[in-house]
Amino acid sequence: MSSDEVARPLSRAAERGPASRFLRKYALQLGIVAVAIVVWVLFLIGSPRTFLAGDIYVAFMSTTPFFALIAIPLTLVVITGEIDLSFPSVMAFGMTGYDVVFVATGSVWLGFFACLAAGLLAGLLNGYIVVRIGVPSLVTTIGTQFLLRGAVMIVTNGQGLGMTEVQSSALHGALVGRAFGFVPAQFFWTVAVGLIVWFFLNRHRYGAHVYLTGDNVESARLMGVNVGRTKIITFAVVGLVAGFAGFVVSAEVLFFWPTLGEGYMLNALASVFLGGTSVFGGTGTIFGTFVASFIIGAINAGIVAAGLTGFWTSFIYGLIIVGSVSIQTVLSRRLT
Repeated sequence: MSSDEVARPLSRAAERGPASRFLRKYALQLGIVAVAIVVWVLFLIGSPRTFLAGDIYVAFMSTTPFFALIAIPLTLVVITGEIDLSFPSVMAFGMTGYDVVFVATGSVWLGFFACLAAGLLAGLLNGYIVVRIGVPSLVTTIGTQFLLRGAVMIVTNGQGLGMTEVQSSALHGALVGRAFGFVPAQFFWTVAVGLIVWFFLNRHRYGAHVYLTGDNVESARLMGVNVGRTKIITFAVVGLVAGFAGFVVSAEVLFFWPTLGEGYMLNALASVFLGGTSVFGGTGTIFGTFVASFIIGAINAGIVAAGLTGFWTSFIYGLIIVGSVSIQTVLSRRLT
């Protein structure tokens, strides 16, 4: 090989400036931002009066965190090549822990910590069954979804619980209060959870283990990654945050319904896949999921504001999931 032939690829690499490297590194993030802008422009054209008013964005910041909180850690599970479909029931299971402890002690704070503990326990159960017993995560979490929902109904006898006592506690203002008089606190909690998960995924050894596990399990094991522990932690984090999200939703409406969590599954899954996380594992971004959550949260309002019926919502969510996964499948085949 001549010196000219060796120099050509080196010169082409040198020609790639900082802008080119930036685009390659953050392609997923830039892509989802572009999608968000396009969707916003379309909604703005279709319903300018609605999307030029500030109230609609306050509403987005109030309701989108209910599923965005869960979608963020769920991204970790999907990156590892697994799935968790039990989180709607985990939300209710966590609040059942609050129900039992609050009724027994009368303490809102003890009930809150019991809610988090119950969610964490449910997540660990999912992780243990998947990793230690070897049941596929799809089957495991479908099963625990019914199991936990049944436990909720048995313990509560299908009856809800009023939470007026929470309103007089510091928890209410901290979790669902209004900062500056109009910004919902749950929006800040969503940002905080996103930043924490982003840090561990991108600036901590654990995040490297998550990506390696999803990319190639056998290679990850050969590199010394404890694959089982990595997966169990991801399921545990989803359970913990699902319990927290369940408390936030209940504190917002000051009532715990045993059916809590139903209706959030499609939203959360659509947020993860629209955000660029591959269903095959090994690829995904927290920023993408965060932005996609607010796109999903805006779709229902945009549909209604455009004069269509709410029946289109589920259709579009399903279209997003199928479309995102299909695109990922086609791209993965072409790259292999």
